Amino acid sequence: MVSAWRTFRSLPSWIIPLVLAVVILLLPVLGLDLSTSRQIQLACILALVVSGLNLSLGFAGELALGQAAMYAAGAYTAGLMSQAGHTDILLQLAASGAVALAVGILTGVPGLRLGNWSLAMTSFFLVLLVPDVLAIFGGKTGGRNGLTGMEPPTLFGSELDTQQYYMVVVVVTVLWFAVMRNLVVSRHGIAFRTLKLSPVLASSQGVSVFRMKLLGYAIGAFPAGLAGALFANTDLFISPEAFGFTFATAVLAASILGGAASVYGAVVGAAIMQLGPNQSTAFQEYSLIFYGGFLIIGGVLLSGGLTKVGRAIVSKLDRKAGMGVVTAKENGGGTPELAAINGARLVVDGVSKAFGGNQALNAATLTAEAGKVTALIGPNGSGKTTMLNMICGFYTADAGVITIGDTVVSQSSPHKVARVGVARTFQTPTIPENITVLEAVASGRYSVHRASMASAVLRLPSFRRIAKADIVEAERVLELVGMSHLRNEIATSLPLGMRRMLEVARAVIAEPRVVLFDEVASGLDEDELERLADLIRVLRDAGATVVLVEHNFRLVLSLADEIVVLAQGQVIATGDAATIEHHPRVLSEYLGVKSGDEEALLEEIGAVDHQTSEVK
Repeated sequence: MVSAWRTFRSLPSWIIPLVLAVVILLLPVLGLDLSTSRQIQLACILALVVSGLNLSLGFAGELALGQAAMYAAGAYTAGLMSQAGHTDILLQLAASGAVALAVGILTGVPGLRLGNWSLAMTSFFLVLLVPDVLAIFGGKTGGRNGLTGMEPPTLFGSELDTQQYYMVVVVVTVLWFAVMRNLVVSRHGIAFRTLKLSPVLASSQGVSVFRMKLLGYAIGAFPAGLAGALFANTDLFISPEAFGFTFATAVLAASILGGAASVYGAVVGAAIMQLGPNQSTAFQEYSLIFYGGFLIIGGVLLSGGLTKVGRAIVSKLDRKAGMGVVTAKENGGGTPELAAINGARLVVDGVSKAFGGNQALNAATLTAEAGKVTALIGPNGSGKTTMLNMICGFYTADAGVITIGDTVVSQSSPHKVARVGVARTFQTPTIPENITVLEAVASGRYSVHRASMASAVLRLPSFRRIAKADIVEAERVLELVGMSHLRNEIATSLPLGMRRMLEVARAVIAEPRVVLFDEVASGLDEDELERLADLIRVLRDAGATVVLVEHNFRLVLSLADEIVVLAQGQVIATGDAATIEHHPRVLSEYLGVKSGDEEALLEEIGAVDHQTSEVK
């Protein structure tokens, strides 16, 4: 049993879906009746629409119900083309997909610009407007009576019979899910997940948040357009009632029930909805009530949908078979090494920032040189993280200038600052769900070594080269932080200390010119702390500009070439470790030491001069 399971798990992840697709494709040849064949076609069409919602909601984190409107746009595009004599199904699919994509872009831009729940609201009203829009153009669309007069679909000039059209529907569905799968498992899929979890983290990795959100929503519209074209040619009649709010709710229910953050969850949810309750007349009469029930079941009782339940079962069987079990902690061999880094001088000149009546920074100044560690210390609330956020572009300065090398970044957006060569960690480690440690670290290379979505979908040589380089670099950096043995573990399952080290690895992998560490030592054990200190020294020696915000005074004194001390938003002291550790105001403001207690405190924390000289 165990050996059989191991053999099964050794198969590529796409093998089982491919086998199922071939079986479904050949069902008519095996004697499938017309009624069941039609239901499978409709399930495939629904799965296409649901997959678009999964992409925008489950992966990109954009709640939008607009797929029903894109579905209608695709259906009426194909219907009008058929009326005009353009019956080739491939031509209709291309046109319908393009029209749905255009509708997605046009409706997505204003919704995303307004932010927060605006996209959900605009897409919701878009669905409600579909019948009225069709009625306005009733001369062409048939209005509320529906579109008739369509011709049977053809392929390369030959009319398709029922069995041939069934195969077209299945093949189109399979091809789209292959495209979606390639996209989701690529670096772009991880970027979507990162965006869903934290737009702040995504932008710090060089991802344009607005552009990525729009891509997720617009690309999700494309399969809805394909589904519309296939639906129009199923019965050669289109009615506005097929694209209303009830259908939009059905799509959302199928997505939640199957699993929104899953490629094949769309298939599972659509199959359940179409082949199960939709066959009941009573269900059709009370469909909204039933859809609400499915939403509750999928969203509350089955958080993550049926696919999450399936993954949990698979993980349990893996553990029973002894697969994926980490047996021992590896510490990495020898002293870590990095290639030379072209560090950039960071200058924060007279920067001020106020939040209402709270003056977070007041004419603060900091200079960090390449090849040196500059520590930024101070009591809680002194403005340290605010300064890091301003350097990264998350806040705009009220006054002052921030430059990195020769580039002024004071007014730059976060993703543009990241592309200048700035990487950072956060006080709370932020890692997307359902990705491995290796994938999480590799995501740090997203903006530095870029590959288009088209190359990812088509698996072009350019994408394969970059994907291979991502793996090589991620494995190398994991070795540096002593986590190479965890490469295939789910990143979010790691304890806090390891997640912090993983975040450090993610920041380091792109060999950034400036690295900002925000209280990264918090939660680390002694071994991890030593590994972190070694890595910071290696970054410094490689030429990077390192800014360290840290409360561990011993670590600061042992690593910093220059220390800047903040208190109440102002710089109160600047100097090397020897100067700062005996500075009276620093000891008073930062450590709360009264006059005469300095020597006792320094002995307690072990911050003696010879520790500092070891680094230098």
